[in-house]
Amino acid sequence: MTSRTFTVVTTDGVLLRVEEHAAGPTPEGIGADHPGGVPTVVLAHGWTLTRASWLPVVEHLGAAGVRVVTYDQRGHGESSPLRDHPTVRVLGDDLGAVLDVVAPSGPVVLGGHSMGGMTVMAYAGLHPDDFRSRVAGTVLVATSAGELQNRLRALEARAMSLAARMPRIPAGRFVTTRGQRRLLFGADADPAQVELTRDMVASTPLPTMGRFFGALGEHDESEALTQLDGIPTVVLVGDRDRLTPPGHSQRLAELVPHAELRILPGRGHMLMYEATDEVVDAFHSVLDAAIQPGAH
Repeated sequence: MTSRTFTVVTTDGVLLRVEEHAAGPTPEGIGADHPGGVPTVVLAHGWTLTRASWLPVVEHLGAAGVRVVTYDQRGHGESSPLRDHPTVRVLGDDLGAVLDVVAPSGPVVLGGHSMGGMTVMAYAGLHPDDFRSRVAGTVLVATSAGELQNRLRALEARAMSLAARMPRIPAGRFVTTRGQRRLLFGADADPAQVELTRDMVASTPLPTMGRFFGALGEHDESEALTQLDGIPTVVLVGDRDRLTPPGHSQRLAELVPHAELRILPGRGHMLMYEATDEVVDAFHSVLDAAIQPGAH
């Protein structure tokens, strides 16, 4: 698998670091359509993570010949730091900017984990015509359409509010491996995967952590889910997910006609690590449905 990184500029001038992964030689030119009509898969990561959180899934999809694009959300990873207080809807616009560059024509399948799933919903709500014309399927992993206020309150809202006003320093001194294992993983967590996750969270600037915490509490894209009607969609959640418990995914599946809900026993929030095979299988299910004759 080959890959290359480049920068996409959003409508408000934020620089997003984007990575394109291809099974063989990268198609000529950024945004070249994948041969054979297979949709490009574009993946959005979650709060306080980076595009690297998708790597186990990327490797499997790439081995199957799928072109995959990942990127760092604003304020995360190698993308521009936050300049103001963001909203999840801004992330929806950012996703649109990425799609305009990496897949200006041809079908795409969108995958979103946690805040990344909310990003996909926001894109659908903000740009319904574009969404319906370009998106051939979605995979929503450990995410929510809204009503997160009570859940987030349990994550010490006062501490997050303070973090939002802190200097742009990493959160490392406040993030422990033990805490990440308990919050983000199920019972049989791989220590190496917990440590990888801890490193991503620990490298997140405190303002990013705090300001997006507030944005997640305000997020509500229930109405946008009507745009997914008729589009192959799989919703995944671990039954031990403490951040976005199964009830959020059950509600998603109820609001998206014909969505398939898969609840994974013993798994927590980090399904790309804990349940790589199941997540990859969900993408293959959606890709297979998307390329069927008469599919959206």
